[in-house]
Amino acid sequence: MNYRLIAVAALAGLASGCTTTSPVATNPVESYWKGKSAGSFFARFAPPYSDSENGSQTVYNWRGGFNRIKTKEGRSISVSCSAQITADSQYRIQSIRIVADRPGAKGPSYCAELLVGES
Repeated sequence: MNYRLIAVAALAGLASGCTTTSPVATNPVESYWKGKSAGSFFARFAPPYSDSENGSQTVYNWRGGFNRIKTKEGRSISVSCSAQITADSQYRIQSIRIVADRPGAKGPSYCAELLVGES
């Protein structure tokens, strides 16, 4: 009997933990740009190379930030950033999914350094 009570309490605790979480931006680039104008993003970093409609949203495929940087180890490497940017019908960014990234000069993400200025 006690085992059943403990098992029910444990399951209830797990289930309540799952229902109280709210979705948050998954990366610093999305956290920074979400809700801002896609036009501002593309004016600053280059236009997308393709787009497609997804209901009332548009998904833009973007690549930019082509550069050569020196890593912390002193090596010189070529870098760029690639992302899928989803904008609503008002041209506001709803999400940014980083598709290709590599370590930057100051930290683990060149895309974050380029698009947000984070190190």
